[in-house]
Amino acid sequence: MNLAAHELLETSEALRTKAAEIEQHGVFASQCNDQTLQSILKKHQQQMISAYQQGINLMTGKGAHVTHQPPSFQSQHSIGIENQTTMSTPATNPTTLSDQTIATLALNVHKTGSMMGMQWANECADPQLRMYHVNGANLCQEMAYEIWAWMNQNGYYQPPTFSQQQTTQMTAMFQPMNTMTMGNTTMQQHNSGYTM
Repeated sequence: MNLAAHELLETSEALRTKAAEIEQHGVFASQCNDQTLQSILKKHQQQMISAYQQGINLMTGKGAHVTHQPPSFQSQHSIGIENQTTMSTPATNPTTLSDQTIATLALNVHKTGSMMGMQWANECADPQLRMYHVNGANLCQEMAYEIWAWMNQNGYYQPPTFSQQQTTQMTAMFQPMNTMTMGNTTMQQHNSGYTM
């Protein structure tokens, strides 16, 4: 595999990060009390191990089957602050982490991984390496969603909502374009492959 220097550096960074997150999730899983959270963390660790191995195979020229199967999320979510759990006071010298802290750290790791994976993908010229990073970004956002769903269900992360009047106001701000009044300009833009 003939890679540009920045592709090699960014992929090395991605692999180092995955290796650290694999270990981190192992520590998280060993410290959490909630069995569902522990199961999620172990599943995510296995997904990261698989992604790490794919990256190693790619870098060593063994090729990698880089595909993605989207998960099926089947949990109920609460929007609006109804059963919000009070944050516990942060411990300054803990020997273990609370489930809430573990979930928050895991969520932030996955959110960051999603952003970084896409940034790395945008810098890759090699199509297979680019897809590897895109799939990594997508996997991270899915893992973040799964952690968020657990947090939401347990009252740790419930997004506030607007009133119905505020929601109506916000959604009415934008109006669809009337493409008929644009006439030939729209057709020319579509024919040239450029759309606004």
